[in-house]
Amino acid sequence: MSEATTTRSRPRLVIVESPAKAKTISGYLGRDYVVESSIGHIRDLPGSAAEMPAEQKHLWKTYAIDVDNDFEPVYVVNKDKKQQVTRLRKALKDADELLLATDEDREGEAIAWHLIEVLQPKVPVHRMVFHEITPSAIREAIENPRDIDRQLVDAQETRRVLDRLYGYEVSPVLWKKVMRGLSAGRVQSVATRLIVERERERMAFRAADYWDLLGVFDTGREQTDASDPRSFEARLVGLNGQRVATGRDFGADGQLKTADIARLDEQAARSLAERLLDAPFAVRNVEKRPYRRSPYAPFRTTTLQQEASRKLSFGAQRTMRVAQRLYEGGYITYMRTDSTTLSETAVQAARAQARQLYGDDYVPETPRRYESKVKNAQEAHEAIRPAGDNFRTPGEVAGELERDELRLYELVWQRTVASQMADATGQSVSVRLGATTAAGDDAEFSASGKVITFPGFLRVYVEDADDPDAERDDKERRLPAVEQGDALSATEISPEGHSTKPPPRYTEATLVKELEEREIGRPSTYASIIGTILDRGYVFKRGSALVPSWVAFAVVALLEKHFPRLVDYDFTARMEDDLDRIANGEAHGAPWLRSFYFGENGEEGLHALVSDLGEIDAREVNSLSIGDGIVLRVGRYGPFVERDGQRASVPEDLAPDELTVEKAEELLAAPSEERVLGTHPETGRDLVAKNGRYGPYVSEIVPEGSKEKPRTASLFKSMSLDTVTLDDALRLLTLPRVLGTADDEEITAQNGRYGPYVKKGRESRSLESEEQLFTVTLDDAIALLAQPKARGRRAAAPPLREVGTDPQSNKPIVVREGRYGLYVTDGETNASLKRGDDPATVTLERAAELLADRRSKGPAPKRKRAAARNSR
Repeated sequence: MSEATTTRSRPRLVIVESPAKAKTISGYLGRDYVVESSIGHIRDLPGSAAEMPAEQKHLWKTYAIDVDNDFEPVYVVNKDKKQQVTRLRKALKDADELLLATDEDREGEAIAWHLIEVLQPKVPVHRMVFHEITPSAIREAIENPRDIDRQLVDAQETRRVLDRLYGYEVSPVLWKKVMRGLSAGRVQSVATRLIVERERERMAFRAADYWDLLGVFDTGREQTDASDPRSFEARLVGLNGQRVATGRDFGADGQLKTADIARLDEQAARSLAERLLDAPFAVRNVEKRPYRRSPYAPFRTTTLQQEASRKLSFGAQRTMRVAQRLYEGGYITYMRTDSTTLSETAVQAARAQARQLYGDDYVPETPRRYESKVKNAQEAHEAIRPAGDNFRTPGEVAGELERDELRLYELVWQRTVASQMADATGQSVSVRLGATTAAGDDAEFSASGKVITFPGFLRVYVEDADDPDAERDDKERRLPAVEQGDALSATEISPEGHSTKPPPRYTEATLVKELEEREIGRPSTYASIIGTILDRGYVFKRGSALVPSWVAFAVVALLEKHFPRLVDYDFTARMEDDLDRIANGEAHGAPWLRSFYFGENGEEGLHALVSDLGEIDAREVNSLSIGDGIVLRVGRYGPFVERDGQRASVPEDLAPDELTVEKAEELLAAPSEERVLGTHPETGRDLVAKNGRYGPYVSEIVPEGSKEKPRTASLFKSMSLDTVTLDDALRLLTLPRVLGTADDEEITAQNGRYGPYVKKGRESRSLESEEQLFTVTLDDAIALLAQPKARGRRAAAPPLREVGTDPQSNKPIVVREGRYGLYVTDGETNASLKRGDDPATVTLERAAELLADRRSKGPAPKRKRAAARNSR
């Protein structure tokens, strides 16, 4: 770089967010620059009252927001960033200028502002921005710095305060009325509601059966050219002047939406097929139209997530992690963008590459321009494209990238180049043919074809569809060259039965698309939103489908009934508009937050809504009628069905739409896995034996509504649910057993994950049998603890099943059961199975996704051994 060629007396300090980004940029700059990383945000709102500054602890009642003073937030330096802040201050002392090079969006602008607030630099400060990490982009950013954009900072701060108040005020309601550990959020709660509503539609859905005919028709001509086939397929579309019913003609209740439609049952379809086989068919109409398809716009954040899901089976979070690495490595432009715009240099690069690889015919005379259809799009960014003024092909970067990175880069490269290529052209044909049977039935069939004469951009890229039955743009279907009046013969007419299908569950791709179309939230946050609802247990995956849990049903029911405005789709979208107006300087954050939190014009604000919880009936919220007097309840230990006092647990992997009355009856009729053993002689509480996620155990029943945690104890391996007695349970609940003290330390006998053992401080030794837990004495334990600790590990259990070969490591993936539960492994990487993943049926695609997701998070941090408490 021009400025790097001359030596400065003191270096310039450049601060970016990530170490990887710092490493790449440092390679482009000379010794006159020091590049450091903030490692994300260096300060934020405190996570607990203990983190609050002493003089501001009183503000924890409103979660570190001074709601009476223009909603001023309290910021603290994150514990894990204090060392890095010290490092940055030291680097700043030796610098003569500070360049803040965080991402060019609201979050990046806020990070830059927080850095100034914390570091308090006494040297000139400039903001440098770029949308790609290339030498030319970095040079331009250094030569054209700007000031911090306070409007962007205010918009981010308003959004952060809003989300803190929303989450911290509403979440405790869920803890009290549904279950501990749950959370609410401005976008996550609405996203969960969408998924729950779709499942409700599936539960209410009633399938309808209908039949039609598929015929094979012959022109009678000899086939001389593959482009002119002799026979073709056509489907029955009309009967006696009425349209034949298809799936879209039925409502969710299984009934036809209109009466003026011919609906065939199996007997009528078979009878009609027989009568038509001997009928003379003729072409009734031929319609030919030119076919033209224009290329798709370059990727923005959401379309990249959708296509990566369809083509690569990447989840949204995995896509964004891989894209982040590509951006930081200088391979693609910034990956959080709403824009479909390409810079002039990018347009020319794409056109040049298309011309070089495919010829002049594949490049239109004038460049293509794409305008964003996203409301309030941040047009300062480009679309996601390969970095640089000259694009590198996937083959040119193959040796530099990991498999996931190369696959995503190839997707971005294909989409970008295709966006500047010529239209695909051809011809589409529709043919109507029919016949009248001897019995007077007039039947009409239809066939459609498409021939692509010039593939244009389809040579490079074809977008996939969310509907697996949808036809791809590059799919050809050739029909014979027929004209109106041509005679045809039916060589085969087959009756085909169909059933209507419930609306499909959302996938990550379709949920992202739905949120964007409803203008809910920001596209850059969708990946983290989906991650949150999966982590909270509101949703689990079945294949790629997002299935809501019964806990999600309870949460959504509570919010819909008692906080309907907070989960109203239009209200949430309007909030996004308001936040964008603040970002654009058209409104101010404090008045808007005051209206939202305290209310105005007779409308209650958030604070008033969550203040009176007396009218919320927890039992009602956590109950859902299944039918025939059966109620599904969400309990502390999971969902169960209940009728007339009889209960049965609901399997965790059972989707809500599969819990029919018949299934509930089956669960209630099955032998109970919970057995009342008797009453504890001291507490008067019932003791029960039941099966749990980690095996059979005994537990005491605490009164409903009690915050006290029930005592539990796992059964010994020698015990079974069918034979365990009250005396067994009473003995088990005495564990862990205190044997006495030695050297002023307590010695106990207890059961653990690896079997029975005795423990003194940090030392432990295994017992030979579980029964020894009740017979081992203090002297026995002291003698055992005095023996050297056994070394070595037990042999690993054999794999439960082999899934297939991992596409990334090319090693076999197996399912195993380990100390922390079920997981898949290729011998190098382990990934736990998630809720809804059945070890007996988990697919290779799903196993590979879990492993790739685990790899993308990097190696697990090594545990540091705790220092001895009495080290002095």
